[in-house]
Amino acid sequence: MLELATLIKRHARLRPDAVAVVFEGTRYTYREFWERVARAGNLLRSLGVRPGDKVATVAANSLELLEIYWAVPSIGAALVPLSPLLLREGLASLLRGSDANLLLAQSSMLPVLREMPGELPANVLLVDGAAPGFGDYRALSAQQPGDLEPAEAGPDDLFNIMFTSGTTGVPKGIMHTHFVRSMYATLMGPAFRMAPESRTLHSGAIVFNGAFVTMMPSFFLGGTYILLRQFDAEETIAAIERERVTHVMLVPAQIVAILGAPGFDARRLESLECIVSLGAPLLKQDKDRLNAALPGRLYELYGLTEGFVTILDRSEAVRRAASVGVPPPFFRMRILREDGTECAPGEPGEIVGRGPMLMSGYYKRPDLTEQAIRDGWLHTGDIGHVDGEGFLHLVDRKKDMIDSGGVKVYPRDIEEIAARHPDVREVAVFGIPHDKWGETPHAAVILRPGAEATADALRNWINERVGARFQRVASVAILADFPRSTAGKILKRELREPYWSASGRKI
Repeated sequence: MLELATLIKRHARLRPDAVAVVFEGTRYTYREFWERVARAGNLLRSLGVRPGDKVATVAANSLELLEIYWAVPSIGAALVPLSPLLLREGLASLLRGSDANLLLAQSSMLPVLREMPGELPANVLLVDGAAPGFGDYRALSAQQPGDLEPAEAGPDDLFNIMFTSGTTGVPKGIMHTHFVRSMYATLMGPAFRMAPESRTLHSGAIVFNGAFVTMMPSFFLGGTYILLRQFDAEETIAAIERERVTHVMLVPAQIVAILGAPGFDARRLESLECIVSLGAPLLKQDKDRLNAALPGRLYELYGLTEGFVTILDRSEAVRRAASVGVPPPFFRMRILREDGTECAPGEPGEIVGRGPMLMSGYYKRPDLTEQAIRDGWLHTGDIGHVDGEGFLHLVDRKKDMIDSGGVKVYPRDIEEIAARHPDVREVAVFGIPHDKWGETPHAAVILRPGAEATADALRNWINERVGARFQRVASVAILADFPRSTAGKILKRELREPYWSASGRKI
């Protein structure tokens, strides 16, 4: 049996009075948190959830969501975290694509859930209340015993399915086993100098994979995990000061918001030992500001949910500010030319990597898995080069992916929707600068001859049909033609460049 299935129970036995979780001012010891996890696990079992079943969640940060995250693997089931920003089409697609047996949702999703008769699992519980036709998770779990015997979970058993942001067409679910999540727990802790005494704060949505980078080692080591309901720069500063936080993970947009907050004062954040930036490249000007205000704390992580990472250690954060670090121990990296040969230092090519955090594949998509993993190597689609000391430098982003506030938005999903409009001949979606989110989707279209659709009308039409709020386009531009390569490929970089140049920021 792998320790993750029994991890919280073990801490409850050996360190019962140590604080496990802090949420909205309330502290829960490991004994108390395990009782909540056990009640949740017993509830799921009483509803027929068995080892190997899929349990989906569609909810924002809460104590209930966090305990469910540990209850599901404790009974041998697989977790399927879904974003509460999903709209009807997106949620229905991912529930079908994951084979979810049960759904735990927040009450704000009720309007969407009520639009989906026949598309929901047999059991749907609300984690924060009650409504006709839906079970009350809090009331039902409170009736359950406060202890359980964890399931026998092997290293290859499925821990979770993490979906990419794509919510139209065929879902693309990344499978992580118990072994992979154990590697998150055991490898990320040393990388960020975490210990049982560490106090880790998380303010972003735990539905996204980046949250597991600090969550898993915090609970593995028996540290304290401080969860905020949502990110707010002032509240994050206050929580760090109040709770004497040592470790925090932030996306670049959150770092910029904290640095620009009226209440920002480096003295309020002096307890911090580690600030992990991930989810999108952190602009050098922002790195410099952070390193000047809080020196010796910044780590930058480049990685894919599929299972390859590099880490820029805090000791190199100034000297190697232009890089995203090196692979951790037990990982390997290569930079390949199109013909598969290895690039020389300084020569850009595709970033290819392998290591113990590699996914077992895309759920029910062996064809996509074979494209991504070849001979045990993950082909990222990202372009980069290494310097003479082996530090990775990013050149371009994965398959034109848009990083909007740390959420991965894939242009093709939006393009598929836009192309359905009868007036649209061609469409290209790409990211443009956004003050709050870093970047946001924008669509450039070529109309069919004689078409009279306006940019505003197209924007509204697209946004009514996308699967999630974060896929909505901020604007639409109607063009006569696109810049193209000699092969006829649309040159998105040339489309993006005027927007980024006007903002004074680099693409």
